[in-house]
Amino acid sequence: MRVAVTGSAGTLGGFTVSLLSEEGHAVFGVDLSGPAGPGFTRVDLTDYGQTLDAFHGVTARHRGLDALVHLAAIPVNGLVPDATTFHTNMAISFNVFHAALRAGIRTVVYASSITAMGFPFDEPPPYLPVDERVVAAYCTYGLVKTMEEGMARQLVRWDPELSITALRFTNIVRPGQYAEFGPPGDPVYRRDLLGSYVDVRDCARAIDLALRSARPGFAVYDIAASDTGLSVPSAELARTWFPDTPVTKPLGEFETLVSIDAARRDLGFEPRHLWRAER
Repeated sequence: MRVAVTGSAGTLGGFTVSLLSEEGHAVFGVDLSGPAGPGFTRVDLTDYGQTLDAFHGVTARHRGLDALVHLAAIPVNGLVPDATTFHTNMAISFNVFHAALRAGIRTVVYASSITAMGFPFDEPPPYLPVDERVVAAYCTYGLVKTMEEGMARQLVRWDPELSITALRFTNIVRPGQYAEFGPPGDPVYRRDLLGSYVDVRDCARAIDLALRSARPGFAVYDIAASDTGLSVPSAELARTWFPDTPVTKPLGEFETLVSIDAARRDLGFEPRHLWRAER
């Protein structure tokens, strides 16, 4: 496939471009900065005209696209004022989704976030493991993520061939960062993430799987490692953190509290990089 990756200069973007290229896709990077050459074009995605034009074609780059991976965003709250995070990220996502629709791109995979499902979980989740049915935002970054999902649900109604897949990534960890993990026996550690993490290489793999598994309509999947980042058993973590929250199934010893059952079932996603082996 001919695939554009927005945010191609970011950490996840770089790994995604590399993996998709290795898998045989023709990859076109889109960002505000990046390596000069045939695989990249500088595009300001807050400008709808630039976005639409780039998706239709770029001389010496491409003449149309089969699919789009949307990763570009201000990545967390706090880098800029909250209103700037909201307005920038919401504008980028509208421009990207709408331009894809107008340009005839019928497969879109994009990065949603654990912030769309209740992070930092000061309010207990309704049940554990938390899954894709839970939608809650407590920061402007997360608010955009919930609104992106709502927008995608409506846009796929406009075109019966359009496929949009949201991947709710939890805390993304790069190779070499595992040595920085905190004390795994401390039950306070990673509590705001429900103990979860995910390797960037597994994130890139999930994106590839979502592209290959795309079908018309909107779908959302939680993407996390299959274990927690702690040495405390998951059932004990659930009781300690959320004593009044029901647990909907028996938990494996260190099983993730961010359910990846749907991604396993529909995408064939299985995390390959776990902290116990990577540290």
